[in-house]
Amino acid sequence: MDRLLAWLGRKLAKYLATPLPQDARAATSPPEKLAGALEPGDVLLIEGHSRVSGAIKYLTQSTWSHAALYVGDALGPPPAGEEPKVLIEADLRAGVRAVPLAYFAGMHTRICRPVGLAPEDLQKVIAFAVKSIGEAYDLKNLVDLARYLLPQPPVPVRWRRRMIALGSGDPTRAICSTMIAEAFGLVRYPILPIWTPPRPGAGEDQLQEELLHIRHYSLYVPRDFDISPYFAIVKPNLAHGFDYRKLRWAEEIKQPASPLDPS
Repeated sequence: MDRLLAWLGRKLAKYLATPLPQDARAATSPPEKLAGALEPGDVLLIEGHSRVSGAIKYLTQSTWSHAALYVGDALGPPPAGEEPKVLIEADLRAGVRAVPLAYFAGMHTRICRPVGLAPEDLQKVIAFAVKSIGEAYDLKNLVDLARYLLPQPPVPVRWRRRMIALGSGDPTRAICSTMIAEAFGLVRYPILPIWTPPRPGAGEDQLQEELLHIRHYSLYVPRDFDISPYFAIVKPNLAHGFDYRKLRWAEEIKQPASPLDPS
């Protein structure tokens, strides 16, 4: 029975990971500018186009369906003729793996940068992600996968995040960016912590400090890095200087005269 469920899980994962047809659209940033703007520890958000991506974007009401951690040269030089693998992601079918930046070429992306992260904690975050490479996912947990078959399931807004985090199988980690959230949680770097205000009516001698509670990593989704007050949004087109006066607009480019033009 276990072998049958594992076989069904692989087939289902393949179906969910299949890209859907998309209209031709340019990426948010040119590849060279994206590469030049990234720094180790950055979280790269991606607008995916698979079946499961559509479900995640619907459930989270967000553009972003996937996230990867940029680790720079932490994995060492690549074999001859290969691109360096600088991003670590949790893939639905392959589990945790390292991929080159070119893997996301042509996709809409956003860089989210943790602000003020201490160098020693940055190394711990990266080390956790590197150590996670090769983790296998239990595809027998069909509940965690099958609920994404409906591209727009009739789920109330307040339940959508719980629907993503439901269950304890590893496929949830592959879908919800929780590997990255767990890495930052390891050094207690906040993403979207739960804020507890002081008790109403507390006297001056009973004033309480505001408390920040780390939300469990299984509840984080890609958009949380985007809206987090502790991650800065980095625009590759602006990172190394931008002068709008140097832009060339289509109407300013003189078209060559046609040989049939009587003028």
